[in-house]
Amino acid sequence: MRRMLRVCPALATAIFLATSAFAQGNYKVEAVPAPTAADVPKALLDVLDAQGARVSGDQGVLCEVWLRKGMELGPPAGGLGDILYGQLGTGDVVGLLHLPNPSADFRGQTIKPGYYVLRHALIPQDGAHMGVYATRDALLLSPAASDTQIATALSFDDMVKLSRQASGTPHPGFLVMSAVSDGATFPSIVKDDAGHWDLQMKVQGKNGELPIGITVVGKWEGM
Repeated sequence: MRRMLRVCPALATAIFLATSAFAQGNYKVEAVPAPTAADVPKALLDVLDAQGARVSGDQGVLCEVWLRKGMELGPPAGGLGDILYGQLGTGDVVGLLHLPNPSADFRGQTIKPGYYVLRHALIPQDGAHMGVYATRDALLLSPAASDTQIATALSFDDMVKLSRQASGTPHPGFLVMSAVSDGATFPSIVKDDAGHWDLQMKVQGKNGELPIGITVVGKWEGM
C-alpha cells in the first residue's frame, strides 16, 4: 500500500502528479509555520505542532502537512507485517493536510483545494480489499470545517462518511502511508522502490516519537 494521493497537473495545476514525467521531477521539503485560526477551527489548530512540512516540486507547492502533537502512542504491533503503524490509534486524528490546488487521490477522485483532517485507518480485510495493498495503513481525508470531534477516535464507518465529503463520491478520499527509509532525516522526501515519493516526518507523541511516511507523489497502477 505504498501509493497515495496523486495529483494531475492537467487538473488546473493540480498537485500530486498523475503523469510519469511529473513523477520524475525534483521535490524538496521546507519547514512551514502552523496555519492561522482563520484557515482552520481553533480546536484543531490547538492540537497541531507549531511547525509543519511543505513539499514543493518543479511546478510549485504540492502540499503542506502538520502532525498532531502530544499523541498517546500505543506499543509497537509486533508480528503484524501488513500494518506499519500499529502505535497509531485507528480513528485518531494524526494531522492536517493543506492542498493549495485542485488534486486527485490515488483512485483519480478529485480533491478540492483546502484543509483536510487526517485520521489513521486500516484498509478493511474484506472481499473488496483483500490483496489490494501490501500494507493497510491509510490516512482518511475529511474537510477541516466538518470534522469537529478532534479529541475523539471515530469508527471506520464514521470516518468514511466524513471522507466522502472530501472525495464527493461513495469512496473515501485518502492518502496511503509508507515505510520510513533507513537513515531518514525529518522532515524529508524520498523516492521509494515503487518510484513514488514519500514525505517522512516524526510524530512527537506524549510518550515517545514515531517516524512515519506518507506517499505524496505517485499513482497506483492497479486501478
